[in-house]
Formats: sequence, C-alpha cells, structure tokens
Amino acid sequence: MDRLKLAVVGAGAGRGQAWLSTVKKMSALYELCAICDADKVRAKENASKWGCQPYTNLLEMLKKVGLDVVLCTTPPDANHAVACIAAEHGVNVIVEIPVAPTLPLANMMAKAAERNHVKIEVAENVYRWATECLKRKIIGLGLIGEVIHVRLWYTSGPYHGFNAIRKILKSEAERVLGYAGVIKAPWFVDYLGRTVETRMWENGVIEFKSGVVCLYEMPPHGHRGNLWEVEGTEGQIVGNNLYLGSGGRRRPYPFNFEYTTVREGHVLDRVYVETEPPVIYENPYKDRGASDNDEVARMRILDRFYKAVTEDAEPEYGVEEGSRDQELCISVRESALRGSSWVSLPLKDVTEVEKRMHEEYVKLYGHKPEEIYELIKVSFPRGGVRWAVAQWL
Repeated sequence: MDRLKLAVVGAGAGRGQAWLSTVKKMSALYELCAICDADKVRAKENASKWGCQPYTNLLEMLKKVGLDVVLCTTPPDANHAVACIAAEHGVNVIVEIPVAPTLPLANMMAKAAERNHVKIEVAENVYRWATECLKRKIIGLGLIGEVIHVRLWYTSGPYHGFNAIRKILKSEAERVLGYAGVIKAPWFVDYLGRTVETRMWENGVIEFKSGVVCLYEMPPHGHRGNLWEVEGTEGQIVGNNLYLGSGGRRRPYPFNFEYTTVREGHVLDRVYVETEPPVIYENPYKDRGASDNDEVARMRILDRFYKAVTEDAEPEYGVEEGSRDQELCISVRESALRGSSWVSLPLKDVTEVEKRMHEEYVKLYGHKPEEIYELIKVSFPRGGVRWAVAQWL
C-alpha cells in the first residue's frame, strides 16, 4: 500500500498537536513529511518532535516537498487561502472546521478543487464521534421511536451541533427564524485581544424538510457544556444518556465507555448502553490505538480521505457538507438582523452577516478575503472574523 505524503499547516498547541499524534498512528497510510507554521521557533520545535521538515512559508513547502495532502489546522479564517493555494499546486486538502467563515469563501475552495482536480475534506469530527455513531444506531434500531423534536444548546459557534443534528435527522433545513442580542457582562479580554464588557446571545427555530423542528440557543454565558437532545415517540437521547418510556416508566440508560490500558495510556474499545439486548458501537480504530471519542473521528477522517484520494472517490464530508452546517449558523444571525423574519434555505445571495465578516478581513488582516497570497503571510487569531461579528468560535 502506497503511503500519501502529508504536511500539517499550523502546528499550534491544541488541535494541531492532536492531529500530529493521530497522523503518526496512521503511518501505514500517511508519511508525515513537513510542518509549516508562521512561528519559526514553533515550526522547528514541532518538526524535531515529530520527525519531519520545518517550514514557515507555505509556498516554499508546496514547491519543495512532493506532497499529496495538506492538513490545515490553522484558525478557520485561513482555511480558504491555504486550501486554494494548495489546490493550485495539485495538492489535496483536509481543513479543520468550520469549512470557512462565509459561504462565498467555501465556494472559492470548492471551485479551486474542481479546477485543479483535487479533493477537499472538512474535518468535522462530531458526527464521527463514537457516541454520535451510537446515537444514530440507537435511533436506527427504533428504540426511541420516531424522532419528532430536537433541542440544541451551544455556547459558541454551533456548527458542530448542527452537524450532529443534520446527521441524526438525515434531513436538511428548510427555513430558519433567529433572534439575537447583546447584554452587559463582566469585562474580559476576548479572542482578538480586546477588553470587552458585552456578550452576544442568539436563539433560533429551525424547520427541517422531515417536519422536525429544532430549537437552538447560544446563551451569553455558558454555565453547562454543549448539549443536544433528541425527542422520540418512545424515548429521548439527552447528551450521552438514553431514556426509554415516560412518566413513572421512564428509565435511564447512560452511555458506558470501555477501555483497554496500554503502555501509551488507554484505547477506547466500545461505547454501549445496557438495554436488552445491549446496543454497542465498537471502535473500528482500536487496533490503531484510537484513545477517545475525538481520535476515533480523526482516524476516520484520515482513513476515508486516503480512500477518496487513492480511489478517486468523493470525500466523506466535503465542502458542500461543511457549508450546510455553516449556512445554519449564518442564517440564524441573518434572520435576527432582518428583524427576526424567516430565512429560506438554501441561501441564494450573500448575507449581511457575511458582508460584515468580509469587511472584518480588511480590518483585522489588511487584506480582502480573496487576496489569498497576501493572507498566508499574516497571523490568524482563534476567533477571527466570526468572533468579531457574532462572537462565534
């Protein structure tokens, strides 16, 4: 089996490190050749740590290293620039989420991939988590009956939650109604380094073609973790808990995690509920050392993308899929800006929310979003234009 030559753009301290660890575990499919990071010290330290070549210039790396895949773990404001430039050099791309701040920038990526005959995968991890796979298996077996309602609480950019719900419902949204506002808050230093004393909130009603309605909330202060609830005619799934029956007959079935201890730590074996009979999701990547929910997702992304590249197949979760998640985020806030009027999907024109984000590119980075060769020279903060406009992460 021929390995694909892979480089990671944006080493970082969080997601980048997690990806580098997983790529090493997937060495049967990928050869880690290079790390590119704008920070010279960080690039050299990580290249030494992970056994590859350091670069600080994306173009230099693309010209010198015969790459098959670029894995972009930079903040999302850089995704379209890195992806389009890599595509122009004939290199396939995996980008972290969200796919791009706006749909026009996502479309730039899709067109670049098509024009240069390469593939782009969006590394949406949530629906690939073992727990989410178990939820869909429970629903597929009919344990909670017909799905009739969903609720989503997300304390930052909710594209992850929308992804999970879209895959659970196997349906696309038809229209969106949104509300949003700003409240006073204790001062804090935000993701753009500014001292601020306000927080934004938003709520939405999302109608799906299947007839199911989703109630969504992004509160100004998140005092509990992100949560989605799935209501069925025979039971509920609330976070990582299954409930069957109702009233006095309601019985809980918490998700159980089973691990094997190994020298490097532990490996996730399976996730299950103790119904009769039990419903079990086996970790398909335990032989490769997938340690937890998120590494199961990362390994699946790398595994499926290897097949897409080597077998000339469609990516499992390409730009179009990632765009549908981001479209819901944009539509909720756009509805609020339009006086809380219904917004029909799919969006046909550039929204006011997206126009504001494009303007923020110039304010934050000194360049328009389409000036991709200039943008790869700048440093991107975590929140970027999405935080500046909507306080999304």
